[in-house]
Amino acid sequence: MIQGFKNFLLRGDLIIIAVGLVVALAFNSLVTAFTNDVITPLINALAGSGLNHQGVGFSVNGQFINIGEFISAVIYFVIYMAVVYYALVVPYRTYMARGGTTVFGAPEPPPATKSCPECLSSDLPAAATKCLHCASVVA
Repeated sequence: MIQGFKNFLLRGDLIIIAVGLVVALAFNSLVTAFTNDVITPLINALAGSGLNHQGVGFSVNGQFINIGEFISAVIYFVIYMAVVYYALVVPYRTYMARGGTTVFGAPEPPPATKSCPECLSSDLPAAATKCLHCASVVA
């Protein structure tokens, strides 16, 4: 029963979905900070309403553009993604590599191809003996 639970948790698609969800949640906080601390005050400043805030930033028509909060959200996002990468992705990639599976890595290189000397098509498989396009013999 424990082995089945372990297999369920270490399925590739489950880990990929979990990492994607964590990234989406962290990115959501970044977008929320940008919207709340930069866009909303700019829109309020254009409309003429205003509140006075303290922090790193500047005021436009009484609206404080809180650049410090946004920079803080960017730093938080980078740190959060580093933790996700080093705490989840790297150990999982190492574990899966022991089993011979590549995850979160570079895609497989494309298969080798060769060109036809007659029609100059270059998408022939390396083992082909005849061209798919003109039926000429390929060396």
